[in-house]
Amino acid sequence: MPLPVHELDSAARRILAFAVGAFLLWLILALQLFVNVDPLSVHRTDAVIMLGGAGSERLPVAQQVQGDLDIPVLVLSHTDTLGNAAADDACATAAVPSPSLICFRPDGLDTRGEAVAISRLVELNGWKSVTVVTSSYHVTRAQRLIEQCTTAEVQMVPSRPELSWGQWLRRLVIESGGLIDVSLRPECAAA
Repeated sequence: MPLPVHELDSAARRILAFAVGAFLLWLILALQLFVNVDPLSVHRTDAVIMLGGAGSERLPVAQQVQGDLDIPVLVLSHTDTLGNAAADDACATAAVPSPSLICFRPDGLDTRGEAVAISRLVELNGWKSVTVVTSSYHVTRAQRLIEQCTTAEVQMVPSRPELSWGQWLRRLVIESGGLIDVSLRPECAAA
C-alpha cells in the first residue's frame, strides 16, 4: 500500500536534513584536515623536501624554511610537469653533484612514488628527520604516506595556494578520497 503524500514529504525532509547535516559535518572535518594545517612548531631537520606540483607556490616556502632553519640540504621532486616548472628549472640549472641540492624523480609521478623515494633518500643519507613542504590541502595525506614509508621524523610545512571556492571544494573532495585510499591501501607496508 503506497504511503500518503504527507508521509512522503516528511521522509524526504528527513533524508534532505540528513544529507545536509552529513555534508556540513564532512565540510567541517575537511576544512580542519586540509586547510587549517599550521604546524605547532617547526625545528631544524636533516633536509627540507619539496613535493612535486605547484612548484611556484611550494619552492619559495621550501627555500625560506631551509634558510630560516639553516637546513643543509634541499630536496626537490623533479617531475617535468607544467605545474612543477619552478622546481624542475632549479634542478636543471643546478651544479651536479651538489651537497646542498638533491633532485629526484618519483616513480609514478605521484605522492606514493614520492613517499617511496623519500624513504630511500632518508636511508641512503642517514637522515633522522625531514621537513616536507607541500600545499596545505595536501599536508595530511602526504604526511601519512611518507610516515608509512620511513621511520624518520616527518615535519610538514604547508604552502598556501590561491584557489577559488570551486577549486578548494574540488581539492577537499580529492584529498578526502585520497586520505581514505591511503588508510585502506598503505604504502610501504613492510617499512
